[in-house]
Amino acid sequence: QVQLVESGGGLVQAGGSLRLSCAVSGRPSSNYALGWFRQAQGKEREFVTVISSDGGSTDYADSVKDRFAISRDNAKNTVYLQMSNLKPEDTAVYYCAAEERIWGFSRSARVYDRWGQGTQVSVSS
Repeated sequence: QVQLVESGGGLVQAGGSLRLSCAVSGRPSSNYALGWFRQAQGKEREFVTVISSDGGSTDYADSVKDRFAISRDNAKNTVYLQMSNLKPEDTAVYYCAAEERIWGFSRSARVYDRWGQGTQVSVSS
């Protein structure tokens, strides 16, 4: 069984930066497309970004494009989310998710069958 554990969340002022990490265990992370989703209080979970299993392709929600960057280190079985120029509307619980696939990726949360416990990101104005 694959397990995902996020870390790196916290409280930051608007305009600041945070880096989230998601450690993958149980199977090699190179078997999985890895995505980040977030859920603000009272709202539905939404797609943030995803990276293909080999790290060669990425996709971003328009709301975070040019501010967030996803990367992965398969040797360390870890995926990262570098968040810059944070805004109060980025406040949410951030979840790491895995989908077993060799190529490509999806924005749909329904295809991801492994999820982390989430880490809180709070941005003050």
